[in-house]
Amino acid sequence: MIRSLVLATGLAALSLPGHAASFLTLDGDAPLVIAHRGASAYLPEHTLGAYELAIRMGADIVEPDVQLTADGALVAMHDTSLARTTNVETLFAARNGGYDVSEFTLAEIKTLTVEPTGPAATSYPGFTPGTAAPFAVPTLREVLDFVNTHNAATGDKIGVYPESKTPNRSELSRKIVDEMDAAGFTGADQNSYIQTFSHDGALEIALYQAGLGMDVPVAALGAAVGEPGAFGVFDFTTSTISSLETLAGFAGGVGVTLSSPSLNADFIAAAHALGLEVHGWTFRPTSIEAARTQFGTYFALGMDAVFTDYPDLGVRVRNELTAPVPLPASLPLVLAGLGGLAILRRSRR
Repeated sequence: MIRSLVLATGLAALSLPGHAASFLTLDGDAPLVIAHRGASAYLPEHTLGAYELAIRMGADIVEPDVQLTADGALVAMHDTSLARTTNVETLFAARNGGYDVSEFTLAEIKTLTVEPTGPAATSYPGFTPGTAAPFAVPTLREVLDFVNTHNAATGDKIGVYPESKTPNRSELSRKIVDEMDAAGFTGADQNSYIQTFSHDGALEIALYQAGLGMDVPVAALGAAVGEPGAFGVFDFTTSTISSLETLAGFAGGVGVTLSSPSLNADFIAAAHALGLEVHGWTFRPTSIEAARTQFGTYFALGMDAVFTDYPDLGVRVRNELTAPVPLPASLPLVLAGLGGLAILRRSRR
């Protein structure tokens, strides 16, 4: 009931003529748009080309998933295997029965080309990549340097949101923190986060950061579960539930799947009451009409950030809500009419 009321009220407020939207986010600001694996609906995922296009589309943050190579380098890659997204099978024989990132050196991986998957292609209308090898597998440091270079040149404040892929590995998590530290992504004011599905791993990242004097918010990923007074996040890596109160002790936010059974206004309000942001994944609307429904629904509930393969659509919906709408010329007559109705009702009473 509360969710329905908040949603109806929120959507009504977002559509009031003459007013930009006010948001129920933790800080009251407009929600952030996170480019999920870059602009991955349009160009090969986890490439500098996809990250660059996402930034040009207005995304606030780019998300590199991170894997470790055989020689300990950090590369932007979602899968543990190179097979789905690269041409590795045309250049190398399988190793130990597959093409795991951990079986190949950085030098070998650098010879590969990332190929489009799903609806993505190798080009986007009107977009010319600004890097020499836009569809090579980038290292995490290359992603961080690319974002830093863009920010320095434009004055933008694009953030990064690396994920330490599970199973939880201390070496991977610590190397991610070290790379962010070296690249200057060290504070809570840089639109940046570190995420992992392992809640124990999230705690470890927070403690390791504290030892370095860093304060990048950590996001614990999973599914929103529970009910008012007993909300939590399901940890897929251990099949256990971490209460919001526990996560608030070390995390800055929670990243929850849109299929969560308890992702509603009550859950978001409970997280906000504990100082936790709520980020939702993954938004994949394929039209502006679908985007207005999907993003608009969760913006009205107070979601703080959205992961999306379509950053242009997320930005467009948010911009529609934040841009003041000119008042229609007939509005004074409408208001006068409403006032007359109110007087009439009072006189009848």
